[in-house]
Amino acid sequence: MTNGAKLSGNMRGHEQALEDSGIWPVAGADEAGRGACAGPLVIASVILPPPSRPLPEELMSIADSKALTERRRELLFDHIMSDAHAVSVICVDVEEIDEKGVHAANISGMRRALLALDPAPQYVLTDGFAIAGVGVPGLAVWKGDQVSAAIAAASIIAKVTRDRIMVDLDEEFPEYGFAKHKGYITRVHEAALIEHGPSSEHRKSFANIAALLGP
Repeated sequence: MTNGAKLSGNMRGHEQALEDSGIWPVAGADEAGRGACAGPLVIASVILPPPSRPLPEELMSIADSKALTERRRELLFDHIMSDAHAVSVICVDVEEIDEKGVHAANISGMRRALLALDPAPQYVLTDGFAIAGVGVPGLAVWKGDQVSAAIAAASIIAKVTRDRIMVDLDEEFPEYGFAKHKGYITRVHEAALIEHGPSSEHRKSFANIAALLGP
């Protein structure tokens, strides 16, 4: 994939400033599936090559996963997995989401993803929420997947991993259409829930699912 694409804006500004201060490695972390009412929450953490070394051409089109086509995400997924210094992925299942609540489950999963990195980061960049308990300083970056290459790379890994899981779940539960809407609520998904009721992969702590299950 050598189409001459360049990283939009200064996507490596945070990492560059940290490396210039002698702080490296720097990890980015992000999640996929927070707003879905079915399927797992998937959190990824990525350490890219340092800004002092140019990124491989294949990684120059890294962007927020939501702004990319499915095909481009799949291509970038493979290149990130092969060219990043470290990648970790954590899947938080429906039972943990229902037990802890989606926000607490997200924070816990992000902490586990960051702690699983090898080499361990000296600093972490996260999308939107600060993460305590990782043993190193960090920064919660507003709209981080749009302004930080490391966070955007993590968003791609998390999104592609979760989409693949939902396609697999579609084979197990074909009546819900998971392969198309990936567990988010749509008219088709809502109609299937009314007809068939929730599956074991639906989050019972979510209001729309709880309403269907009744008191």
